[in-house]
Amino acid sequence: MRLRHIKGAEQQIEESPFVIHSPEENRGRWRDVFGNGNPIEIEVGMGKGKFIMDLACAHPDVNYLGIERYSSVLLRALQKRSQLELSNIFFLCIDAKEMADYFAPGEISRIYLNFSDPWPKDRHAKRRLTSPVFMEVYDRILKPDGVLEFKTDNRGLFEYSLESIPAAGWDILASTFDLHHSEMAEGNVMTEYETKFASEGKPICKLIASRNKTV
Repeated sequence: MRLRHIKGAEQQIEESPFVIHSPEENRGRWRDVFGNGNPIEIEVGMGKGKFIMDLACAHPDVNYLGIERYSSVLLRALQKRSQLELSNIFFLCIDAKEMADYFAPGEISRIYLNFSDPWPKDRHAKRRLTSPVFMEVYDRILKPDGVLEFKTDNRGLFEYSLESIPAAGWDILASTFDLHHSEMAEGNVMTEYETKFASEGKPICKLIASRNKTV
């Protein structure tokens, strides 16, 4: 889907105090950015930011970083962020493939992937955020006991992920094809898309994965 560019978005992002503009300078020292040693969790492709900002409000003892590569989408999140009194969340406008350049090994505790682009054509499989290419990046920045959480309404992408994630050397700790009618629904925080899809009666798929320590 083509995104409508918002005139002046880049400048507003550049001027925002909620965006980290040179993330490579903080590699290995993100605790200094937040001013504490709390766990750091990131959402890749955060969209308008509802999910990660709700998490930040609910868990002040956890630090959050929202990643969104599209400036016009990030701008919408910044507008919401400006209305909140929070000290435990910042945003990055970067490509997820380059995250290992911005985070040191073991610096991240948890990664969230929510309603990612399914890239349905086989020739685009490497672009899927649960492809081996991206799983290798996550492997490089997560703590040894870190986990990845993935939600989608796309059954095809979810079935692909149930195969691609173990193939990349990870264990799937839990999974469901119908999140809102499963035990995994406890404590679930909804995204904008999830709220919309759930109201339409669409089932939401979710899995939680960690590195296979025997590999």
